[in-house]
Amino acid sequence: MLDYKYVRDNLEAVKRNVADRFMKADADLVAALYDKRNELLKALDEERQRRNENAAAMKGKLEQAIREKLIAEGKALKDRIAELERLAEETAARLEEEARKIPNMAHPSAPKGREDKDNLEVKRVGEPTKFAFEPKDHVQLGQELDIIDFDAATRVSGTKFYYLKNQGVILELALVRYALDILMKKGFTLFTTPDVAKTEILEGIGFNPRGAESNVYTVEGEGTCLIGTAEITLGGYYSGAILERKDLPLRLAGVSHCFRREAGAAGQFSKGLYRVHQFTKVEMFSYCLPEDSDRIHEELRGIEEEIFAGLGIPFRVVDTCTGDLGAPAYRKWDLEAWMPGRNGGEWGEVTSTSNCTDFQARRLNVKYKDEDGKNKYVHMLNGTAIACSRGLIAVIENFQQEDGSIKIPAALIPYCGFTEIRKIEKK
Repeated sequence: MLDYKYVRDNLEAVKRNVADRFMKADADLVAALYDKRNELLKALDEERQRRNENAAAMKGKLEQAIREKLIAEGKALKDRIAELERLAEETAARLEEEARKIPNMAHPSAPKGREDKDNLEVKRVGEPTKFAFEPKDHVQLGQELDIIDFDAATRVSGTKFYYLKNQGVILELALVRYALDILMKKGFTLFTTPDVAKTEILEGIGFNPRGAESNVYTVEGEGTCLIGTAEITLGGYYSGAILERKDLPLRLAGVSHCFRREAGAAGQFSKGLYRVHQFTKVEMFSYCLPEDSDRIHEELRGIEEEIFAGLGIPFRVVDTCTGDLGAPAYRKWDLEAWMPGRNGGEWGEVTSTSNCTDFQARRLNVKYKDEDGKNKYVHMLNGTAIACSRGLIAVIENFQQEDGSIKIPAALIPYCGFTEIRKIEKK
């Protein structure tokens, strides 16, 4: 969340930012609650001081009338203090509740807009794949090659689930290992993370576990949720910790399953593997000094570009508009791969990387001890190395051959052990 004092002192800028993000939050109320809480805390300190003075005056020999007066004053002070504590506690809780609705400030260069069509393309690597034949989409290819089964998954688990089969399983594992090898060489500490996290960790990261608009599966009666990304579990890893300045930046990479409700997601843009309830992902995460976060953000983006350039998949990078940023993000780059089977050929998001500055760190209380001995909030960043479901779409559709087979990208052959995918004939 934003610093309360920052909200009050920069009220108009905060209100403009809320409007630019098309979110609902009452910055005026947060500023008023912040002032009210401070007034209550000041009054509470004054009353406690009077109580201490009253207690000191009670010591020693006193006339009965004076003692009785001090006793009466002491009882009145006790009651006033209790009431002020109650009001301060209620105000602080309301302040936090309302402040959590305010998104992070957006980077000044972030394009103003409401949805992904307003994003700004800043880079393109490769050109859309051209074919001498009519290309198929990954759904048709997956079914014909017997590497993806949507129908059985719908019967067993419901819509937006899938089975990977045969060489499709190996291809997914190859994508994971390919990404992990790149990250290991760049000094990332590797994790397989829990697929479940406590509600307070999700809220700290900036996910909403409740309500009709929530994208999260909750575990009933447990106070936990299935994670939608390892950003949650990697971001929660150091919650409540004070990190050593000399150890920063920390670079973490987590492999996890990801679970998303995707309520209301329908239509051609959600077809097949593009928007599913469960998928495997390799996530990057960094804790760093505030002055380094812009540089680390570019580093994470560079790794995402390296991964997809190494696969030989055409992609573009877009600067995400304010309305599509997500509440915790200060700036977000999306990498969109060319998907020949998507509506006759379109760009589709495959990775993103966000600089969340100290927004998540304030919620999760992650600090570092600065050179002046003071504890300050770290900056936290995240980025997708590979989201396997969408990575599979990009590989399958861009590397399809006229005979219906799929050529394996050269970078993945050492991990796959085969150079192409053809339907396995049953003996």
